[in-house]
Amino acid sequence: MVGQQEKYMSWHVYILRSLRNRWYYVGSTNRIEERLKEHNAKKVLSTKYYAPLKLVFLKKFNLEKDARVYEKKIKGKRIEKEKIIRKIENKK
Repeated sequence: MVGQQEKYMSWHVYILRSLRNRWYYVGSTNRIEERLKEHNAKKVLSTKYYAPLKLVFLKKFNLEKDARVYEKKIKGKRIEKEKIIRKIENKK
């Protein structure tokens, strides 16, 4: 049971890219593997029409509060989101 508890202790902010078009989604979770499966199984309303999706950015946080603040920063500041996306796209 300790392994399961440790698994959910860290939080992640992530960006998904639609493989169908140039569309990105920003989210946060403490169960990244399961969340990615939900997105690609079209169980998440905001991403279901953009699947399949690929994880293109992942940042780990120890506290949920810190992850939520960073997620809000990316979502709220278009320039911040575009900066991260440019880095992602330049790696291709």
